[in-house]
Amino acid sequence: MERLTDVERVRSAHEQPFEQGAARLGSAGGARILQDSPRSWYVLAILTISYSLSYIDRQVLNLLIDPIKRSLLLTDTELSLIQGVAFISAYLLASPFFGRLVDTMNRRNILIFGVCTWSIFTALCGRADTFVELFLARFGVGLAEACALPVGWSMISDYFSVKRTTRAFSIYSLGSLIGGGLSLVAGGAVIASTDTLRRQFVALAELANWQLTFVLVGLPGLLFALVLLTVKEPERRASLKSTVDDRSFTKSEAARYLWTRRGFFGNIYLGNGLLAIVALGLPAWFPSFLIRHHGVPPAMVGFKFGLLVVTVGSLGVLSAPWIARLFERAGHKDATVRASAFCTLGMMAACAAVPLVPTPEMALVAAAVAVFCWSVPTCNLAVSVQLVSPSRMRGVTASLYTFFAQIIGFGIGQTLIAMVTDRVFGNPSLVGNSLGIVGFSASVGSAILLFSSLRYYRWMLEEESRS
Repeated sequence: MERLTDVERVRSAHEQPFEQGAARLGSAGGARILQDSPRSWYVLAILTISYSLSYIDRQVLNLLIDPIKRSLLLTDTELSLIQGVAFISAYLLASPFFGRLVDTMNRRNILIFGVCTWSIFTALCGRADTFVELFLARFGVGLAEACALPVGWSMISDYFSVKRTTRAFSIYSLGSLIGGGLSLVAGGAVIASTDTLRRQFVALAELANWQLTFVLVGLPGLLFALVLLTVKEPERRASLKSTVDDRSFTKSEAARYLWTRRGFFGNIYLGNGLLAIVALGLPAWFPSFLIRHHGVPPAMVGFKFGLLVVTVGSLGVLSAPWIARLFERAGHKDATVRASAFCTLGMMAACAAVPLVPTPEMALVAAAVAVFCWSVPTCNLAVSVQLVSPSRMRGVTASLYTFFAQIIGFGIGQTLIAMVTDRVFGNPSLVGNSLGIVGFSASVGSAILLFSSLRYYRWMLEEESRS
């Protein structure tokens, strides 16, 4: 008989896999599904694409910083407010709200609403002529995209069995990396072909290159929303551990559960948030660093760095379960978190190297190491949180996970990098130095928090296995 890993045993104790025809708890209108079926993998592909679209729409701005800066006469700090504060302030408002809706309402319909809304607001970014208009359009993008991750996590947990959930999570996690990379590739392609597009479409002639990029990147999401109609809302998988997991937690019960386990959840949420400073700050300012400091053309930056993020990031996410198993075979029950913690050490070295290497090619190599080292925790930390989350709190724990990542990564990290450039160095071409200082410091903080969470995680795994 095949030996189950510690991760699989814990998850089995937490939620028994369903056999065909087993009783399930279902939300209203939920469909009975056969886990790990071809339909499950189809739904996973659709969820991953939708997650990718959210990252394309939020991160295409990173390639357009200098054109927007010249067009709207903005400073790096003002642009960072559009990148970060505009997006994350909406995320702050919407994330807990969507997390609660995901645990109680039709998740497929929530995602359709989100895709349509963030696509429209991305296109509206291309119609902005002032700082305020662009700020408000980015606010709308952040408001809608808060639904993507909790919907995906919750539905995957119902469409897949214990044995396949970790792999499904790793594939879904590719969405952020594919989307972030393709936003640069697509943006670069649009920039390179703007003259041709204007000749073919007269209505686009009045738009600046950066405005045209937003419009063309945003509108395809409206067509993809039609594809989401083919996804069925699954009945929610019942937990056999205890009766309390088979009903929705009240707000006070959810808060008490998280507070009594703050040694794990607090360290993970904050540690992942500091990791997000690098994961979001590097794509936000590394293209400008290559353009300003090394003189690389914007279209070439989009192609090279975008392709790097897609390939190296995908490699990191897909290898994350394998890396965790290596730690588990060495006797570490906290393998998923431990693997993530060790990756932050590589991230420290990569961030420190970015401003120090002499050529753009070497800078791309350093960036590739950073991308790999943050992509491994993208999968493993997500799985860790879900393993110790009751079935009716998955939406809440997922929304808080992404909430802290976005508020720290978008709300603090990107603006902090810009402020160091403007206030400390006073020279836009030294943005690489700001990246190195902020990225290295964030990596150190993330390492401390993740290593500190290990003993609490082991305790929670033992608690689940005893239940």
